[in-house]
Amino acid sequence: MHISKLTLINYRNFKNTTLKFQPGVNTIIGENGSGKSNILRAIRLLLDDTMVRAAYRLDESDFSRALGSWQGHWIIISMEFEDISADEAVQALFLHSTAELEDAPLKKATYNLIFRPKKEIRLKLAALDIFDNDELARIRDAITIDDYETVFTGRSRADFSDSTVYDKIVGNFDECFFSSETEFPEIGAKVPGFLSVTKEVSLTFIQALRDVVAEFHNNRTNPLFTLLKSKSGEIDPTAMLPITKMVQDLNSSIESLEDVESVRRHIRETIKDAAGETYSPASLSIKSDLPDEAEKLFQSLRLFVGESEEGYEGAIHELSLGGANLIYLTLKLLEFKYQREKLAIANFLLIEEPEAHIHTHIQKTLFDRIAYSDAQIIYTTHSTHISEVSNVSNVNILGRHGSFCESYQPATGLKPSQITSIQRYLDAVRSNLLFAKSVVLVEGDAEEILVPILVKKVLGLSVDELGISVINIRSTGFKNVAILFHELRIRKRCAIVTDLDSIFFDVTADDGDSDALAARKRKAVGSAKAGAERKADLDAFVTGNPWLATFYAPHTFEVDFVAAGNHEAVVRAVETVYTDASTIAKATDSLRSAKLNRMGLRTLMMAEKEGKGWFAILLADQLSHQVNIPAYIRRAIMFAHGHFSRPLIVRVLQHRAACLNRTDPSAHARISILEGELDRFRAGEIDLPALKAAVDIAMPGDAIKPFLTEMA
Repeated sequence: MHISKLTLINYRNFKNTTLKFQPGVNTIIGENGSGKSNILRAIRLLLDDTMVRAAYRLDESDFSRALGSWQGHWIIISMEFEDISADEAVQALFLHSTAELEDAPLKKATYNLIFRPKKEIRLKLAALDIFDNDELARIRDAITIDDYETVFTGRSRADFSDSTVYDKIVGNFDECFFSSETEFPEIGAKVPGFLSVTKEVSLTFIQALRDVVAEFHNNRTNPLFTLLKSKSGEIDPTAMLPITKMVQDLNSSIESLEDVESVRRHIRETIKDAAGETYSPASLSIKSDLPDEAEKLFQSLRLFVGESEEGYEGAIHELSLGGANLIYLTLKLLEFKYQREKLAIANFLLIEEPEAHIHTHIQKTLFDRIAYSDAQIIYTTHSTHISEVSNVSNVNILGRHGSFCESYQPATGLKPSQITSIQRYLDAVRSNLLFAKSVVLVEGDAEEILVPILVKKVLGLSVDELGISVINIRSTGFKNVAILFHELRIRKRCAIVTDLDSIFFDVTADDGDSDALAARKRKAVGSAKAGAERKADLDAFVTGNPWLATFYAPHTFEVDFVAAGNHEAVVRAVETVYTDASTIAKATDSLRSAKLNRMGLRTLMMAEKEGKGWFAILLADQLSHQVNIPAYIRRAIMFAHGHFSRPLIVRVLQHRAACLNRTDPSAHARISILEGELDRFRAGEIDLPALKAAVDIAMPGDAIKPFLTEMA
């Protein structure tokens, strides 16, 4: 039996989302604050026997902030199981509690936690007339968390993620429409406590590894002590009697040592001399602290580990953070193994962000091998190294959208061959796209290196600050990865940046051409043909998909970079590429010729001589804040990022103003006026067109103008 689906309605940062799970190992990926921990907690509220009390104590903070006012709304955590065993006892559990009634053995069942207003509140809402918003507001204002109840239900037929179903059962708060019914069979039958699923499954939760040493020092959380108790069961005092007798004898032997007795006697005499007989303690002993109770003896056991080959074994607090975390993980996995031996109807292992301080090779190895045939594993992670070895069919990606988050399944609707291609393609670098807010796919090293630098120079913000991942496909096979970004899969923006390779110099064959020039001409003709075909193919591929867009370099990156007005930056790089004075002069003359065929060809020759990636690094050192970003790259960044908020626009313009202040003392007065306009814009006193006019006056011809023109 495994969890196949988890639906969260109004729970914490999830207003309405569904996660899908497969048998075996499942991965949940998401940025900070996207709700990874909340998902694990939701699962535990339904399946972890230690969380039963918490399930009955939900409060205001458990409601989604996207609701605005929570009063009257319901929290619903709905879990679906599949592959239920045909065993009679298992079937009986689900027939009586969580599955629809049917004759054949059950294969699927539901189990729900519903946190809703008590019946008296539901009756008040049901009695409201439609659009009686004043009375609705009065009722809602009076509702407190004490007016809520938690119920567990099974045999549910309701698709809680369907807004029309929610409106029918819970009500429509905008239109003040509430059904006259207060009980709905489709939400399922209440599950009696004695049939609780939590008592029949095995669940182990490994929390995020933040302070492992403290966990080992706390007997309640010490995984070693938990293991010892789990293996031994309840400690048998009779079996432990010979050991406790030995400890008692040992303690007596230590206490009766002549030196110990002598020190005890001297302490006693010194106290009497100092405080007198009246104020001295009635008795005083020196005793061994070694416990002689069975459970305390177990608690006194400690784990010692050697990290090096020198033979020394240290306590947990002496280990490296990574070593301590690995030991903790190992013990928790062993605890899970012991739990599985208890023959529960299903075994679940939840692991929260296991990568902390663990070497990347260990991360990949551990989570490539962590699989149990009789258990379902669900773990959350930030690690691209762990996500690299995750099966993309078993991944849920969390995305933030303002006050709420939602889940995406990247393999939904894909053919097995497409999933296989993606799985092979997502190495530790490319799998970064699964974590990004938005993505720009590029085809080569030059773009991968220079696009982030161009953005930083002009906007003063890194692509990371903008939430954009620049991913190098290292080919023109964009569709293999871009197919992930779709309404059915990952609903995040993805910009494809590629070259049209249009011809920019004379390619007419000439008998006087050198072999190298003849080869270049033939290659240019072939590349142009391939570029046109690629454009037609990609344009058809992205049509109708709001999450994908293509942006084409008219020629190729190096050519269009110099054509954008950056020839002087390339000129400054000439002497790092060539050493011969004559060649340096020719290259400089070509780059300053203002003729695309000469500028572009020379820039390409320099890139080919050094290697495009290395040339990009050399070129990066020559760039200033006034570098001109080629239009197609600028549009790709604007698409990927989406709306620029007022605070973000202010930050960008403050960066531009600071750059101008450093480089042009005559601009100080104009910048001072602009700073006042920025304050007014931030406060909402002027609009963007007015701000653009102020920028034109303060920074005429600045490299930020094309960006401002495209900002909504």
